[in-house]
Amino acid sequence: MKKASIEVFASEARTATPDPEVISTQGAAALYVIVEVTALAATPSVTFAFNLYDPVTETAVNLLTSAAVTTVSSNIYKISPALTAAANLVAAEHVPQNVQVVPTHGDADSITYQVSAQLL
Repeated sequence: MKKASIEVFASEARTATPDPEVISTQGAAALYVIVEVTALAATPSVTFAFNLYDPVTETAVNLLTSAAVTTVSSNIYKISPALTAAANLVAAEHVPQNVQVVPTHGDADSITYQVSAQLL
């Protein structure tokens, strides 16, 4: 497996939940997802769910969900069986072939973020 970086969501101001994105992990042993929040207005809130996704049945099963992101910040979420689980940050699971990334906005306040993934 070749290490790779993937843009999941481009940097953009958002006021509503976008459609989920599915990434192919290409047999990666570990997946790190970076959420970079660069601007916000008022009191936005967004959580990110990382799901095992089966394209045959179109079923998603949650592996990890972040705590609410409410500030300008850099956030890293990890999935790997070699790591110790940590609530809202690390899933000690094998990396599935397809991972669905689901942002969920808590309100309509603007928040600018970019989401990228590192396949290791």
